[in-house]
Amino acid sequence: MADSLKFGTSGLRGLAVDLTGGAARRYTAAFLAHIGTVAGGRVYLGRDLRASSPAIVADCAAAIRAAGLVPVDCGVLPTPALALHAVALGGPAIMVTGSHIPADRNGLKFYVAAGEITKADETGIAAALREVVPAGEGAVEDGSIAAGDRYRQRYRGLLDPAALKGWRVGVFEHSSVARDLLASFLTRAGADVVRLGRSESFVAVDTEAFSDALFEPRFSWIRQHQLDAVVSTDGDGDRPLLIDGEGNFVRGDVLGMLAARFLGADRVVTPVTSNSAIEGVGWFGRVDRTRVGSPYVISGMEDAAAGSPGAVVGFEANGGLLLGSEVTINGRVLSPLPTRDAVLPILAVLGTAAKLGESLAGLVRTLPVRAALSDRLAHVASERSAAFLTGLVEQPGYATQFFAPVGEVQSVSTIDGPRFSLASGDTVHYRASGNAPELRCYVEGVTPERAKELLDWGLAAASAVVR
Repeated sequence: MADSLKFGTSGLRGLAVDLTGGAARRYTAAFLAHIGTVAGGRVYLGRDLRASSPAIVADCAAAIRAAGLVPVDCGVLPTPALALHAVALGGPAIMVTGSHIPADRNGLKFYVAAGEITKADETGIAAALREVVPAGEGAVEDGSIAAGDRYRQRYRGLLDPAALKGWRVGVFEHSSVARDLLASFLTRAGADVVRLGRSESFVAVDTEAFSDALFEPRFSWIRQHQLDAVVSTDGDGDRPLLIDGEGNFVRGDVLGMLAARFLGADRVVTPVTSNSAIEGVGWFGRVDRTRVGSPYVISGMEDAAAGSPGAVVGFEANGGLLLGSEVTINGRVLSPLPTRDAVLPILAVLGTAAKLGESLAGLVRTLPVRAALSDRLAHVASERSAAFLTGLVEQPGYATQFFAPVGEVQSVSTIDGPRFSLASGDTVHYRASGNAPELRCYVEGVTPERAKELLDWGLAAASAVVR
């Protein structure tokens, strides 16, 4: 097993050169051995637009055939579209994607017949790893049309045909697998769509890293095309990006909160990194907090659905929305889809703003959301991050000394990395990324200026320790 390959917050990730070939076949074979009997004998495959993805799909298909099963290639499509199709047909699936991480990396997201795998499944897959499965060519069924159509039908009609009439929306296409679908859905809802920044080579877009140079053209796009909003997703279409007509990023947790209200959620499940205003807004009967990662949100949704009636909606701080129960919108029934989806929150929030006659910026300003920012230090070895985070929690006096330039530590939560509450009411939260060698910093401030000050300080102070 290559050293760079490991399970993170969402699937197996590592360098593409380590995953291509024998490793992809080994993990696919281990996944199939772990789940046992496959009803219908078919395993569904999808991929993003990374250069390494087609070869890895071929490796996965070889392992599927070696297990006596039929690989079904659903082509280039969003991760939630593949999951929706596989769950509807009662079969397992594997999505070849590295999501938002750099182009030299890739990964595998595994789905059993009921949906996304659990952390226990990850342990089971690792335990089932055996010798390399031989490479080989053979038949592959084409499932691309059926899988794409199922996803389109899910959201077709979610908004009325004239719901976004008068709106001009830019779609930042880059190399997102959802780019054409987004443009289609928005056009059907009456929006005037402007397509921007399409790339034929893979671009790593992190929808939470607002300072990335990739987003600098947004102001010129908005001015040139008189846009009311700019929308996009990460590489595999499970994390949304929404920018208002003033060029401001709408945080993912704000998207999730608005989308959950649009869906009539009675109970919300979201990680500790989501904004603290979610509890205070008063829209939901209960809010449950989890560790970062869709498996933890899914587990929380399962507990919520079992514990009380009503609509259960989960979302991550990146805005990816998960449905833990059936919901009905505009007479359309949306079945549960317990995996992150980027299209639904984008449509829900734009539809909400248009219905209320608000600009997107105006809608967000009506919310009692605390100023929050996040960013990351790239290329930080995991052992360096671990030593820093452990020291902050366990080394006597270290946190007090470390935070002295910005305030007095009042309390700390360790649900997923240390989250420090300061006497001023501000918070600073550090955690190591589960998908890449990165250290992430999340802050909430009593004012936008304070949040910016805290984030700048938090990144610089951590960098001085880990680099």
